[in-house]
Amino acid sequence: MKLNSVKETGVLVVGAGPSGLALACDLARRGVRSLVVERAPSLFPGSRGKGVQPRTREVFDDLGVGEAVRAHGGAAPVGMTWKGGERQGTYDMFRRAAPTEAEPYGEPWMVPQWRTQEILLARLRELGGDVLFSAALTGLSQDEGGVTARLTTGEVRASYLVAADGGRSTVRRALGIAMEGETVDPSPTLVADVRIAEGALDRLNWHIFLGDAGLLTLCPLPGTPDFQLVAQFREGVPDTSSEGVRALVAVRTHLGADDVTEVRWSSDFRPRAALADRFGVGRVLLTGDAAHVHSPAGGQGLNTSVQDAYNLGWKLGQVLLHGAPEALLDTYEQERRPVAAEMLGLSTRIHRGEQERGAAAQQLGLGYREGPLASGRAGRLEAGDRAPDGRTDEGGRLFDVFRGPHFTLLAVGTDAPLPAREDETLRTCRVEGNEAYGTGLFLVRPDGYVGWAGEDTSGLAAYAGRVGLDLDFA
Repeated sequence: MKLNSVKETGVLVVGAGPSGLALACDLARRGVRSLVVERAPSLFPGSRGKGVQPRTREVFDDLGVGEAVRAHGGAAPVGMTWKGGERQGTYDMFRRAAPTEAEPYGEPWMVPQWRTQEILLARLRELGGDVLFSAALTGLSQDEGGVTARLTTGEVRASYLVAADGGRSTVRRALGIAMEGETVDPSPTLVADVRIAEGALDRLNWHIFLGDAGLLTLCPLPGTPDFQLVAQFREGVPDTSSEGVRALVAVRTHLGADDVTEVRWSSDFRPRAALADRFGVGRVLLTGDAAHVHSPAGGQGLNTSVQDAYNLGWKLGQVLLHGAPEALLDTYEQERRPVAAEMLGLSTRIHRGEQERGAAAQQLGLGYREGPLASGRAGRLEAGDRAPDGRTDEGGRLFDVFRGPHFTLLAVGTDAPLPAREDETLRTCRVEGNEAYGTGLFLVRPDGYVGWAGEDTSGLAAYAGRVGLDLDFA
């Protein structure tokens, strides 16, 4: 894809990381014109984020990449601690639960970030979109009608611009939005993708090496021949060269330097937690690491970023295509900034050993009960709750009914009337009974949360108008 003149689009997405690609996929399936630009010449090459939490697996299922993520990943291996070249015992770092009808994914899934991005890009191309690589943002301006972005490849005029360009976001800085936070750990950390000689180290465990110099882990990355190496340092600057990584492995483990046959990618960082003061200004919005930066210890950064995109995508679609008031976009920050703050706190506590990776890390319990789009309660659910999966009367799954860019009006154990027609924005479903829901009417948002709930349709039409949904009960 090339760009050398002014191009017009509905949404310009700056950055082809997980949040930018997920947003582009969501917009594309809605029929919203978008353009993704990435300053690098290709997708990010390293593993970095590698844990896909159960809630994000549900999101990926809805976006049409759930099966690819499952096929290219695997369950998190059980940790094996080592000391002095001897195995010390196993340690499971994650909460694992059996799938249920309401929660079909019971544990996190290991997929290296580069693979996740490849899967999302392939899906975007299936939907008719693509990424313009080697296109850096050099400036932007906005007015009442849209945003003008200046790129190294030309100029783009868009109705909205979404910054998904990482923790050092060029867009956030151009907007003058501060990002407050703290250093989670003053000591540097090295992360690398390496290959280990066959037979030198098994791929059944997440290997944890303890020593005076600091912690080092080697985690096999499912679907690849690689291990992700993470090493903490007491002091100094990590040597990220191939020779430096090999020497580090030789010093801190029982492996020799030659057992590291290849160093495919490496980087160093100081774990930090930071949150943007605002998630946007006018027609420019922040998502993912541009809005919040996490310690990797909790496995929350990529997941929170993807769910930012999932929250924002349907709102942009309703405003651009279905006449929803622009105020709907204000609810993006109102809903997602508190969630990001909560996940930042969780990541930091896990990094410092103050909390285990329990149910909270799976993000299934997150919701928007206190948010501006939550109205009413019925049965066992309150508006803002995640809409559980379950069986339909025909033996299918509720998630299959929800899948797609539409709202779903679900009637459980009630003969309350449903709209007389359905279209691309609305589906209806009547279920005789479901323990997770109880009895009532539930308007499920396109991102899988209950927006409105009630025992009858009182107040439903007014709520629907706020989100650009036309309900016809004639």
